[in-house]
Amino acid sequence: MTAAMSAATPPTPPVVELRGVGRRYPGAVAVDAVRDVDLTIAAGEYISIVGPSGSGKSTLLHVLGLLDRPSSGTYLLDGIDTAATTERERARLRAERIGFVFQAFYLLAHASALENVMLGLLYGGASRAARKTAAEEGLARVGMTHRAEFAPSTLSGGERQRVAIARALVARPSLVLADEPTGNLDTANARGVLDLFDELHADGITIAVITHDLDVSRHAQRTVRIVDGQIVDGQVE
Repeated sequence: MTAAMSAATPPTPPVVELRGVGRRYPGAVAVDAVRDVDLTIAAGEYISIVGPSGSGKSTLLHVLGLLDRPSSGTYLLDGIDTAATTERERARLRAERIGFVFQAFYLLAHASALENVMLGLLYGGASRAARKTAAEEGLARVGMTHRAEFAPSTLSGGERQRVAIARALVARPSLVLADEPTGNLDTANARGVLDLFDELHADGITIAVITHDLDVSRHAQRTVRIVDGQIVDGQVE
């Protein structure tokens, strides 16, 4: 073995690696919402996760977003075994490595667009000045600099979703999780948001979109289909 070979940089782990993951909700009759899921998402990949209502999409989103712990199996995020983490460590991983985009936007009504984006860095320990600079850069990235001081109530649905996307990106996460991101938008605004996702993917952002809309899923590199809690298609490239 040459010195160059021995000094080679080890391969980058996938952003997401699920191995035999299940999520059971206990009760009088236990419900297996997700069963024996294997899923790998490489760095820079853009995937969509589709399936009918009740198929397990939302549960899978909660597991990927570290909002729920799997009942079985292994979830590695950037090579980190999330099962071995405390709740505090999970919260830190979630804040630093995962950006969320939701159908309902979840912007604070009393805060400006800029202040809403700054919230994405609230738990990172950065100074207010640093958070403001990063938020300004985030708004510029999504074409919303001119609306920085506006309240969400004065923005269109598409503009609100762009602010939400800027908030999701401001901490430079490893993974952006989007849950029906165009569900509250008209056709023109939905197209604008999907074009923005295409641009983010071209910039190397790792994106997973949960959707029932086939027009949305067509923008992704790869479509993963889930039925009755199990992935039936698309788990490998």
